[in-house]
Amino acid sequence: MAGRWKDFGRYGANGAPGAEALGTAMEGMVHGISSPVDSDRGLAARLNYLTKSDAGYEAMDRAGVHVSPRTLMAWLAEERTPNKVNLARLDAAYWDLRRRNVAADLKHRLNNNGRGTRVEINPVNQNGVEQKYRRDLSSRSVSVRGVWDRAVDAWMNDDLAELDAVWDEVLDLIGSDYDGYSYVSSIGWAA
Repeated sequence: MAGRWKDFGRYGANGAPGAEALGTAMEGMVHGISSPVDSDRGLAARLNYLTKSDAGYEAMDRAGVHVSPRTLMAWLAEERTPNKVNLARLDAAYWDLRRRNVAADLKHRLNNNGRGTRVEINPVNQNGVEQKYRRDLSSRSVSVRGVWDRAVDAWMNDDLAELDAVWDEVLDLIGSDYDGYSYVSSIGWAA
């Protein structure tokens, strides 16, 4: 893991490892239907999204939605409602497909035709730390290039070790103070 904070949080600092913050920031880019899956609107929207493409049918298969075409058509026509197990599986399939679609877009947007993306890194929250133990850290902003495909793939695969390796490369851009940003309160970008 990036950073060598000894006993992180011992004196009251609050934050998360940079790799986790990177994954959280990417996950925050995934938006979708706010209506719950067990509402008529939520179910209809999810079914519509999932049945528009082969990728949607693949997502349903990965989530364990294995029903006959007749049953699926009855769901789409709102003649029948899936049981609770299938509702949960449809919801999982929907979010899986949303993540996959966002991932493809994220790679394009974050790479920005090779120019990369400016990332703001907010240091750990030290409000609960006695003054004598505080580190002098401020928000940093760096242009990150060349790692986004790896970062997005690691996020999609829940590969924290690879996200950590990517975070190490981001920290190299900070310079000599990299160690202070191995744990952060948040990171963000405008992509």
